[in-house]
Amino acid sequence: MTISIKLPDDAERRLAEAAARLNVRAEDLAAAAVDDLIAPSDDAFQTAATRVLAKNRDLYHRLA
Repeated sequence: MTISIKLPDDAERRLAEAAARLNVRAEDLAAAAVDDLIAPSDDAFQTAATRVLAKNRDLYHRLA
């Protein structure tokens, strides 16, 4: 599928800079970003992360 979008100048510049840093085409980087956005979430990871954060909440507050 081909989709055309209009990016603000600043967003276009940042996309081009990020693509250059990663040595990929801007189009490929944008497609990867969309893929990451629409990928199904990993419920197991989310559950584990939530449990660990809740378990260590007091510790994180003392370290902050």
